[in-house]
Amino acid sequence: MENNHDIGILNNLIKTTLDSQKGFAEAGVDTQNPQFNTFFAEFASDRSRVASLMQAEVERLGGDPEHDSSFLGAAHRTFMNLREMLVARDDVAIIAEVERGEDHIKEKFEEALRDNKISGGTRRIIEEAFASVESGHDRASQLKHMTV
Repeated sequence: MENNHDIGILNNLIKTTLDSQKGFAEAGVDTQNPQFNTFFAEFASDRSRVASLMQAEVERLGGDPEHDSSFLGAAHRTFMNLREMLVARDDVAIIAEVERGEDHIKEKFEEALRDNKISGGTRRIIEEAFASVESGHDRASQLKHMTV
């Protein structure tokens, strides 16, 4: 059934997005630079909004949306690496790790958009969410290059 495929794709993206949201929240708390605190808090909030958008689409399709991040996904491992780096409270290392996480989430969304089996409605939701992800990726990359 088309809805099951779409629901599966969306739920995978929701998990990855929630991984990202948690990573940004942790980075925002632990960074030393108040500007970075604000940046990461804004991104955590935006990722929460994006996850909610996709969760609503899963419900509209008749599915049960994910509400937890993935403990097995690569994005989670990336942000676990971030957590280890936070011990040193090195803002440059934190930003580099955030950018790696952003590379991961961007790839997940690009992969979903290459899927020819998703419906037009689901594709539009993913594209809307991806616009936010892509913007976040670009801003994290700019931030990394400013701190190097």
